[in-house]
Amino acid sequence: MQLEIWSDIACPWCAVGRAHLQRALDGWEHRDTVEVTWRSFELDPSAPATLDGPYVDRLAAKYGTSAAEAQAMIDRMVATGAAAGVDLRFDRIRPGNTFDAHRVVHLAAERGMQDAVKQRMLTGYLTEGEAIGTADAVRRLGVDAGLDATEVDDVLAGDRYADAVREDEATARALGISGVPFFVLDRRLGVSGAQPPEVLRSALDQARDAAGALVTVGGPSGEHEHDGGACADGSCAL
Repeated sequence: MQLEIWSDIACPWCAVGRAHLQRALDGWEHRDTVEVTWRSFELDPSAPATLDGPYVDRLAAKYGTSAAEAQAMIDRMVATGAAAGVDLRFDRIRPGNTFDAHRVVHLAAERGMQDAVKQRMLTGYLTEGEAIGTADAVRRLGVDAGLDATEVDDVLAGDRYADAVREDEATARALGISGVPFFVLDRRLGVSGAQPPEVLRSALDQARDAAGALVTVGGPSGEHEHDGGACADGSCAL
């Protein structure tokens, strides 16, 4: 089974979704048949390399709320992450453009290390406060996950995998994906948002028997409503 996951590194719900997926796959009898591929999705392709200022202030401005209301939103997201085993440190987060990070994740796919590198990027950004839009941070995280330093440097110095990132994003548009994480199983069944492990496990079972056009589970357009958060339009619904 081909399991493709569209996500952005600058997306806390994507880290929660990955944790939920791991729990869904644990003990699933067909686990060894699942091949996971991470697909690129930039929430804000126009973002600069770095963004200054507290996350709570940016969130308040984005939603037109007070700082206290924005902090309450953050606190709810932190609690959700903790329940999934994800340590979200919004007091450390240093946002920025994720295009280069996605390119390095594509390098990792060619080296059979994509999931490890993706997870290292998520942890580095969401927990450790790495400035994900800078070449130094992307290099450090990629090498820390096991990639060859020279290869990472070569990618960052040029435009290698740029077309691969754009192709992933074009495919997302073609499939109607507007928010992440978004899980696609065999291009037959789609799951929108960081759905609970039991929903993802059910989707895995359904995908084994599904046929025809892409059907989406979760989210406002899905046939079932579940509490699965997602990031879209350059922001996250916390």
